[in-house]
Amino acid sequence: MSNIEGIVDSLENKISKVLHRLENLKHSNSRLSDELSVAKQEIQNQQRQNAEWEEKYNTLKMANSMLGSDDNKRETKLKINALIRDIDHCITQLSE
Repeated sequence: MSNIEGIVDSLENKISKVLHRLENLKHSNSRLSDELSVAKQEIQNQQRQNAEWEEKYNTLKMANSMLGSDDNKRETKLKINALIRDIDHCITQLSE
């Protein structure tokens, strides 16, 4: 009978250890999920900020070329022509 009690005690200890480890893993998983959410949010913020800086850079580049900089004259002319075409297209649609 003592042998069975020893086996039962051993199983209870092992089950207790497994349950304790399961709880630790759940807490760890929860913590890692929170960290992942924070990291994803930071990435989105960085991407948004990067897009804003690119827009500012492009605006500055166009302004510099309009001031007489030869570096981006061709690009600026193409953008102006594209804007003129868009305006013409809008005018055509409005007049129909």
